Amino acid sequence: MFDQFDTNVILENLHFLIAGMQLTLLLTVAAICGGLVLGTLLALARLSGFWILSLISSTYVNFFRSMPLILVIFWFYFLVPLILGQPVGGYYSVLIAFVLFEAAYYCEIIRAGIQSVRKGQVYAGQAVGLNYFQNMRYIVLPQAFRNMVPVLLTQAIILFQDTSLVYVVGVKDFLVSADLVANRENRILEMFTTVACVYLIMCLSGSILIRKLQRRYAL
Repeated sequence: MFDQFDTNVILENLHFLIAGMQLTLLLTVAAICGGLVLGTLLALARLSGFWILSLISSTYVNFFRSMPLILVIFWFYFLVPLILGQPVGGYYSVLIAFVLFEAAYYCEIIRAGIQSVRKGQVYAGQAVGLNYFQNMRYIVLPQAFRNMVPVLLTQAIILFQDTSLVYVVGVKDFLVSADLVANRENRILEMFTTVACVYLIMCLSGSILIRKLQRRYAL
C-alpha cells in the first residue's frame, strides 16, 4: 500500500495546505483570546457576591458544557445570519460558536485557578484598601493565571483539534483543504496521512511543553 505513496502530490499542493493551516491557527488563536476574556468575566461573576450574576454565569456554563460542540456550530452557522439579517460567512459564525463554547470551559478553569490562590492573599489586599475588582486585577488573577497555564494550554490543544469540526459547514481549514486535494487528485492516503502527522507533531509538541510547565510550577 505504502509503496505507491506519492509525496509529489503533497509538495504540489503544499501552498493549499498551508493556507488551510493558517485559517485553522487563526481560528484557534482568536477563539482562545475571546474565550479567555469572556471566561474570565464569567468566572468573576460566578465568584462574586451577587447571586443574580452567579446564577447567570452558572446557567451559561452548565448549558454550553451540556451541548455537543458540533451542535453549537450548527446553531450559530444558521442563527447568526438570521439575527443580523445578513450573511456573515462561515468563518465568523464558527468563531462566535467557538468563543462562546470555549468560554464555558475557560470559566471553570479560571474559577479553579482563582480559588487556588490562598485566602491570605485576598485578605491582605482587602487590608490595604483594595476593592473586589482591584484585588482580582492586582493580586488574585496574576497568581491564578500562573497556576492555570498548563491547564489552559491543554484546553488550547483540545480546541486546536476541535477546529476540524468546521468541515460540517464548509470552512476551508487544514482538514477540509486536505480533503479537497484528496478528492481532486484521488490521493486519499497521502493527504490524510499528512494531516494525521501534522496534528500528531503539533499536539505532541504542545503536550511536551505542558509537562515541562507542570514540573516547573510544581517546584
